[in-house]
Amino acid sequence: MVLFLNVLTRKIAILASGGGSNARKIIEHFKKSQVADIVLLAANKAECGALEIAQEASIETYVLTRDNFRESDQFTKELQQRKVDFVVLSGFLWLIPASMVQQFPNRIVNIHPALLPKYGGKGMYGMNVHRAVKEANETESGMTIHFVNEQYDQGDIIYQGSTSLKPTDSPEEIAAKVLKLEHENYSKVIEQVVLAQA
Repeated sequence: MVLFLNVLTRKIAILASGGGSNARKIIEHFKKSQVADIVLLAANKAECGALEIAQEASIETYVLTRDNFRESDQFTKELQQRKVDFVVLSGFLWLIPASMVQQFPNRIVNIHPALLPKYGGKGMYGMNVHRAVKEANETESGMTIHFVNEQYDQGDIIYQGSTSLKPTDSPEEIAAKVLKLEHENYSKVIEQVVLAQA
């Protein structure tokens, strides 16, 4: 039975740009799961905190550059060599090249800290989003998990979770509420996506 499960286990690569709190949750989740293994974490900054988290978990790391990520297909080839099945974005800020989207159709997943289609698009990330939500006096915010296409935040929505906001909430308090939703849901939804395509 164990051998059968191992044959079916999918391989996931994480792409990150920041501190890595979502990456940590994903790594922890799949260490206990037989559905998928995290085999690589790539980041576009050598000082990215997510790289340290991956190294602590004995996961291979890779530093992306404009050249190996966008100007050539080098990174896509690295994914193919490792037989990666799914790519998961965790606060990753670069637009995914069309060649990678085509190589992994409906197998690249992203999380966005707002209820898309509101507050999406280029430049709308992190505190930029939460400040915009605050300035618009929104009564709720949340997070959106979606497939990735060739445009920022425009892929098909997989799941949304929302949280109510108080008029007194600061952008930092909105960010904390949304991050809590992300930590509670992202890993579970990734697992459901993997299982749905098994």
